Amino acid sequence: MPPQAVDIVTIHPSAVDIHTSLPGRTNAFEIAQVRPQVTGVIEKRLFVEGSDITVGQQLYQVDASRYKATFESAQGQLEQAQARAVTASAKARRYRDLVRAHAVSSQDYDDAVAAEKEALGQVLTARGQVASAQVDLGYTKMYAPITGRIGRTLTTVGALVTANQTQNLAVITRLDPIYVDVNLPAITLLRLRRELADGRIKPQADGKVPVTVTLEDGSPFGQTGRMALAEVNVDTSTSTVIVRAIMPNPDKMLLPGMYVHAQLDEGTDPNALLVPQEAVSRNTHGDPQVWLVAADNTVSLRQVTLGQAMGGSWVVLSGLTSGDRVVVSGVQKIRPGMKVAPHDTPTEQTGAGAKPASPAADKNGQ
Repeated sequence: MPPQAVDIVTIHPSAVDIHTSLPGRTNAFEIAQVRPQVTGVIEKRLFVEGSDITVGQQLYQVDASRYKATFESAQGQLEQAQARAVTASAKARRYRDLVRAHAVSSQDYDDAVAAEKEALGQVLTARGQVASAQVDLGYTKMYAPITGRIGRTLTTVGALVTANQTQNLAVITRLDPIYVDVNLPAITLLRLRRELADGRIKPQADGKVPVTVTLEDGSPFGQTGRMALAEVNVDTSTSTVIVRAIMPNPDKMLLPGMYVHAQLDEGTDPNALLVPQEAVSRNTHGDPQVWLVAADNTVSLRQVTLGQAMGGSWVVLSGLTSGDRVVVSGVQKIRPGMKVAPHDTPTEQTGAGAKPASPAADKNGQ
């Protein structure tokens, strides 16, 4: 019988962009809950529901008549205290000269000094009351604490609101930029850090990790963000780490709570070995393996360790070297040690800029 004909590919290193695609949710960059800090009746609503507002813009006007009266009363008490302080200070200065001439007793001088200090203390107390009343009067005008988009109003004009109430009057959400939170498997995080430490992956020139987003309907989002942080704790129930990316959102297309797919561009592996997916089989234990053709055209099985799926190929982490010839078709009729008739098959190497074939992260190709 003639040797069994098989198609093979010769493995050569190539530069591959390493990506991780994971599902995630969008979250607001900033959220402000508008609540009253004084008690009163809402007189005016000064914004349009669902519109964009800027920080410092007035939103509501609370009836200020009572707080204005309290402020004016505190100012009057301050002026009275200042007047008493002037009299007490003048008397203390006069007694200071008279006590030296023994024209008044030391007790009278001590009483004058004490009265001066008491009058000055009353001035400080009155000033504090004026400041407190002024703060309350200022709180009758409710301003936007952040820039963003305000939702519907939850309280109408004429309603009574109370200080420190738990119910919001409105909610302001900042939409540009926006957070994208994804759950990164802990095993992928370990692999990434190990490969960066070993120099297997070269990071971006600026050291940042670019992030792109695919919307729930499959359309790409036209902005590129960056990874901001990774949580320091692993979720014990899912063995994942939350990774947060900051995404520009100038058109306000992304809204908090949306489901998206985020792709993290980890870096470039300049010497990646790629093997076609159809060349990989598994043994009874589920371990990936490939058929190799030796120099004398005999075949043998070799176990390999796989990384990510890149296009129609797997990234091989270990088990193969440059120049190995791998069988891609005709494996059904071969067995270890058999001679074969290899036929080179051109294959498109997945190079830099390739996209992952599936959203799965790194699980040794499983």
